Amino acid sequence: MLTHTSTPTPAVVNGAPGHGATRRKPNPVAKLVGMAFGLGVILVLLLMVFIMPSLKSGAHDLPLGIAGAPAVVADFEQTLGAAVPGAFDPQRFDSAEGLEAAIRDREVAGGFVLADSGIHAMVASAGSTAISGTITATANALGQATGAEVTVEDIVPLPAADPTGIGIGGLAFPLVFGGIVPAVAFLKVFPRSRAWKLAGILAFATVGGLAVAAILRFAFGSIESFWPVAASIALGIAALAIPLAGLQEAFGGKGFTIGAMCMMFLGNPFAGISTTAAWLPAGLGTFGQMLPPGAAGTLVRSAAYFNGAGGLTAALTLAVWVIAGLVLHAVGRRRSGARALAVSAAGAVDH
Repeated sequence: MLTHTSTPTPAVVNGAPGHGATRRKPNPVAKLVGMAFGLGVILVLLLMVFIMPSLKSGAHDLPLGIAGAPAVVADFEQTLGAAVPGAFDPQRFDSAEGLEAAIRDREVAGGFVLADSGIHAMVASAGSTAISGTITATANALGQATGAEVTVEDIVPLPAADPTGIGIGGLAFPLVFGGIVPAVAFLKVFPRSRAWKLAGILAFATVGGLAVAAILRFAFGSIESFWPVAASIALGIAALAIPLAGLQEAFGGKGFTIGAMCMMFLGNPFAGISTTAAWLPAGLGTFGQMLPPGAAGTLVRSAAYFNGAGGLTAALTLAVWVIAGLVLHAVGRRRSGARALAVSAAGAVDH
């Protein structure tokens, strides 16, 4: 008589099969200490990211024009270097007119015209009140040290309604927020249509650019050039939103989260919108201009006060971000298609 013997089923421990082995649960104390330490590290990093740009900002090799007789200019450069070492990068000009044109074209941050009557400082407060204030203070200090009379001329002033430039200076967070929100919102509204999602983002960018420019122009009086500023802000929003939506499309929620955190915690503090990137430490300022918030801030300021001068690189940077976002969308579409084909093939084999 044959008897049927059954093979004992391996024990299931903690919901997983095993051979009598137990899976050790993490110690609660270790989890608590690890989480507290990890979050503390993140807090310190955030503190460094947001505080360091302001703490280490200042005049570092700022391009400064000097016009005058060659011998006088040479002596002045030595005096300037001794008074504020490393603050300025002097560049010589043949005339006051040439220096003024360079300031308007954003080739230099400001400058000095040296004459028998004294020191004539040229500044552009619309470019950066921090930089124009530093140039003015330097001129006054050198005038007192040498006994020369000092006059100051603001070549590109800020509007009288916003003499400190707070309007444009506060654009960093709205730009980042305006880039994150549509990427999330239109994904929820059009979860199955990439075309409508992109159309919604572009529509929001256009409306957002018009709305922000209208507030800056008609409510705050911070700008006078409405349409160029509106277009610049719209491009900045699109350069944020389209890549974030593309990351979501190509890599899912993790891709979007990482991208949004980078824009919020790196792009925002390193944008230099209120003071311009030239006021930030060299490496941080350059890095910030490679991200959409910094490039958008530069383009908006150029469009608002300098007739677009100095904004070409920023505009191209934003355009590259838009193209990168569209490429990510194409990658995401291709991946979705490949997954759909794999599922269909698997279903056909099962049948």
